[in-house]
This record gives sequence, structure tokens and C-alpha cells, in this order.
Amino acid sequence: MDVIRIGLADGDLPEIEREWLETDGRGGYASSTLSGCHTRSYHGLQVANLRSPEGRHVLLSKLEDSFILGNGEFFLTCHRYPDVLFPPGPSCLREFLVGDPLRFSYQAGGTRMKKEVMRLPDGDTVLVRYELESPPEKGRLRLKPFLAFRGFHRLSHENPFFRGRIERIENGFRIEPYEGMPPLFIRTSTDSECSPRPLWYRRFEYDRERERGFEHLEDLFCPGILETPIEAGSAVILVASCTLSEEDLNSLWREESERRRLRRHKEERGAEGFDGGDREMLLALLRAGQQFLITTPSGRPAVIAGYPWFESWGRDTLIALPGLAFRSGHLQEGIAILDEIGRHEREGLLPNFFSADGQPAAYNTVDSSLLYFWTVQELLGATGDWSLIQRLFWPVMKRIVGRFRGGTRFGTAMDGRGLLHAGDRTTALTWMDATVQGVPVTPRNGCAVEINALWYNALRFTDKMGERFGDPVPGCRELIPLVRRSFRETFWNPQAQCLGDVFYEGALDTAIRPNQIFAVSLPFSPLEPEEQAAVVGTVRSHLLTPCGLRTLAPADPAYRGRYRGSGPERDAAYHQGTVWPWLLGPFGEAAIRVAVDRNREREALMNHLRIFLSGHLTEAGIGSVSEVFDGDPPHWPGGCIAQAWSVAELIRLFFLLRDRGTGAGGG
Repeated sequence: MDVIRIGLADGDLPEIEREWLETDGRGGYASSTLSGCHTRSYHGLQVANLRSPEGRHVLLSKLEDSFILGNGEFFLTCHRYPDVLFPPGPSCLREFLVGDPLRFSYQAGGTRMKKEVMRLPDGDTVLVRYELESPPEKGRLRLKPFLAFRGFHRLSHENPFFRGRIERIENGFRIEPYEGMPPLFIRTSTDSECSPRPLWYRRFEYDRERERGFEHLEDLFCPGILETPIEAGSAVILVASCTLSEEDLNSLWREESERRRLRRHKEERGAEGFDGGDREMLLALLRAGQQFLITTPSGRPAVIAGYPWFESWGRDTLIALPGLAFRSGHLQEGIAILDEIGRHEREGLLPNFFSADGQPAAYNTVDSSLLYFWTVQELLGATGDWSLIQRLFWPVMKRIVGRFRGGTRFGTAMDGRGLLHAGDRTTALTWMDATVQGVPVTPRNGCAVEINALWYNALRFTDKMGERFGDPVPGCRELIPLVRRSFRETFWNPQAQCLGDVFYEGALDTAIRPNQIFAVSLPFSPLEPEEQAAVVGTVRSHLLTPCGLRTLAPADPAYRGRYRGSGPERDAAYHQGTVWPWLLGPFGEAAIRVAVDRNREREALMNHLRIFLSGHLTEAGIGSVSEVFDGDPPHWPGGCIAQAWSVAELIRLFFLLRDRGTGAGGG
């Protein structure tokens, strides 16, 4: 089954704007543009998540692959150098398909060639399969590997420490450029000639990095050339791996194809109840979603927050798990990840960030601990298994409530009104955490609206669990009416008929932001029904776009409508108007909750998704959902090309629109 098909008209310029992604379930990936012209430092064909040295590393940056027929050479990829595109002229790419595997179809004259790419779930192997589909009967395939061997946040440059000598193996070679880095084995499935031609190619130019204000010129090392005959109706497979496998490459290809076929069947069963284009879009999201669920090199289950550059983030993981796992047929993986996060609770806080190998690296967040309750509620809604909740998660939640009531790091504590306050002017502890030169762009210290909506929800759920388990948390039930009353008195803005964003030093920040939507979408809301409806109406009028919710209303003087420019310029816009698609999940849930005609609201929301996804799934990271979009029309995508919570919350919203129940774990 092909999920997405993109046809290119004859003579089109190289498709350097749209990007593809192939992952391995270990945090490694392959990614580039449709034309094969790298535009990011993060692009690479063999980007492996290593245990030592820790983290993701671009080992094999790319292949310059071409088909030789007589005196002619037809290139399947291209490179950009300063003021030069090689080879010049139009691309011979005619079609691209997102499926299993990814497939590129090329045509030059009367010759048609197919290229397919798959990464294996071992974490260090990529397979590239070439098939000559039409006359001439035979030709030669020329493959020039370009090596980087560097961390994926860095760039490589010609240096005297690179060990360029190759060791010949059958139909290929072995190279080990640096001590402490793994070797790379490159070979073909057919007889091939290996011609050592060690040479540095200088100044590959990456346009996206230049646009983002980062270093954008790289030198790559080519150890030599592999050439192999290829005949019509037969295939050549190239493997690049950190280990030398004796297994036949055609067998490896067939085994991985079968594994993916079984996975597709599972996804198709999960999409039951959807038809036509809705089903195809959901299947695309389900395929994209499984790319974020990984097992680290040390065996820890985790969620990659976004490709290509994010690692594992606690907040992102908790928001993403319901859509990626609980709703998508990966229940056991989701339970394992949630359990793993809970194991790292310290002083009532959960990690904000995990290292490349899954170790907790920072606890500078206040909302992750409270989102933990919501994620458990979603798990309960998916399983109905109270005993599971009691065994694995209830002890963690009791500790969180206790520490938040009594106080923990960053000044996080409950005040006399029962509300939570946290941080100071130097901290960024909520999801709006962008800083410029160490100063928060969107200061939200004090009592933040979504933190206290989450707090109220956590208290209500804790009370419900305590009663169910015969293990009540002392003082919890008595605290609930105080928090509800204080929430409404503190955050309700009667002039705007919505909620303010932050209460600090006796003043309410009345900026219209999407954080207030959680006071409606969460299973337990502190608001009256008419207040809930007013919040949804305000958010719909001021913040809703085709791609998600703006982070600030356009009428606000601090609004930034474009997410562009250098790092500081982008950070200054990150939560000041930039659109985030993951917020469509809580907005959709809230809109359904307050709707007079829920079926009509569901259909309106489904049409919203149809319009958004029908255009976006082919415009940036093909088959996935970007991290952010411009606040101003036409809402160009930005940030990561594939973001876990963007995909996850749209998956969750799909199922919310199909189901007829109320919120998970509520009551």
C-alpha cells in the first residue's frame, strides 16, 4: 500500500523544498530532499543513534548515484555548492511514493529507473535498492559515497585526522575514519568494481542552515567509486552498515518488507471506521507516528520529540503518548515509556529532557508532572484497567501531589488560594519556554492558567483514584472546591469573556493565548459550562487557523506573524503568534465538549483536518506534520519537518471525532 504519491511534471526543477524521512526505531534515520540535494546539516543517508560515542551521528551523508548508458550519465541526486548546482538542469525524478519502502521513480529519455530506501530496525543499517524498469536492457550503476562521520549538530571539514584508507571486502569496502567511531561497511548485492579514489569534496552548501543563520558549508570525503552492472528486470541493493553481515542482501530486503507488511495490516485495522480520503490521511499519520516510538541503544523505550534534530523530551512525550501509542495499537510500548518516565520522578518533578541514550538530563519544567496525570487518564480511557494504574502510576502521582502542595524546586508550590505558582523572571518552566540570551521571551512565572487547570484536573483525578483504591490522599478532597473557586476568581476576564494567561504580583496578564483551552479540554474542568463555551468561542475567533492555534492573538502588540530569520529572531516569534498544530487536539476536544450539536461540530472539525492535511502532507516533511507554522497567512511550515506531538494530537483528534464518548478518565 502506498500512502502518499507525488507526481512531478517533465522538466520540473529539482524538488529541494520537500523532504523525506525514513527511520529505524532506534533514533537513527535517513533524510534529504526529493532531489537528493541536502539543504540541512541534519540530512544524511546513514544517521545512526550510537551508544558510543553517544548520540546521533551522520556517518554516510549521501550517495551520488548515476546510471551510465553508452557515453551518457544520468544522475539521480544532486549537490549544491556556492553558486553552483551539480548536475545542472532539471531533475529526472518523475514520481515519489511514501510507503514501505520509500520509492523514487526516474526517467531520462526512454530509460526508467526505480530507487527504494529502507532502514533496518537494528539501528545501523540502510538499504538502497535500484531496479532498471525499461530498456535499454542493461547499463552500469555508479555509486559515489560521501562520508561525514560527525555528530548531527555539527559539520565536517577536511582535516588531517580523517583516515581515508579503505579495506576491500567482497563487492565493496570497509572504512574506519576516526578512532572511537564505528567502521562503515559498504557493499552491493551484485558483483561490483571498487575503485579507490580518496578525495575531499569541499563546500557543500546547505540552504536551510544558511537561512536559519547557522554554519552552512561542509566538506565531505569520498573514498572511491563502486560500479556494478544492472539489467532490466533485476535489482541491485547497496548496504551501508556499521557491522558486516553475512546475510544475503536480497534476503534482508525481503525480511524487512515482510515485517513492514505485517505492521501495515495492524495500522489498517486501527483505521477501521474511516473511509476514503479520511482513512488515507489517518493511515499516513499512523505511519508517521510509529517513527517517533524508539528503543534507545541501551534498550530504554522513548519518544523522539521531532526529526531531524530533537531528542527525547518529557513534556512532548507525555502529550504525544495517547496519540502515538494508546490510540494507535502500540499500547504496550506506550505503557513502558510512561512507566520509564515515572521512574525518574524526583521531588515531584519529571524530567524535561533526556540524553541521547535516555538518561534524565534536566528537571526544569512544572507542567510535565501535571501532564502525567492527563496521560494516565488517557491510558485508563484506552484500557479501563484500574489495577494497572494502581500498580505502576498511582505511587508516582501521590508523590507529585504531595510535593506540589508542600513545595519543590523553582519555587513551585501551592499558595493560600490553593493555586500553583512557579518560577521567576529568569525561568521558563512551561511549554512556552523560548529564551533569547537567557531571558524568557514569554515570561510566565507566577500562576499560569494551564498549570492550574492541570492542577485542578490532577486533584480531581487523585481524589477519584484514592476513593477507588481505598487509599485517599489526606486533604485532597477538601482542597478541590477551593482551587476551583480560586481559579475562576483569578483567571476569568469578564471584559474579554475568556481566561487570562498568567497571574503575577496581583495582576492578570490578559493576553489572549491558547493555554486557556486546557481549562475546557481536560477531563475535569474548573469552569462553568457557559464559561467553557465562551473560552472556546474566543480561541476560535482569535487563534484558530487552518494549521493549528496561534500562540498569541494578532491584535496584540507583541504578536509576531512570521517564524523566520536567525535563531534569536525565530525564538522571539516561537510563542508570540506562531501556530502550533498539536493544539488542534485540545481545541477539538474542547469544541466538541461545549457544542450544542456535537455531530455537527465533529463534521466541521473533520473538514478542518481534511483541508489542512490534504495540503500539508505533501508540502514539507512528506507524510508527516511540521512543528510550527507562520501565524500570518499563508501559514508556511517551519521548525522540524516531523514533530511527535503534532502527529500524535491529530491522530487523537481523528479518533475523538469518530468516538461518541466524553473525555478519558474523567467523570
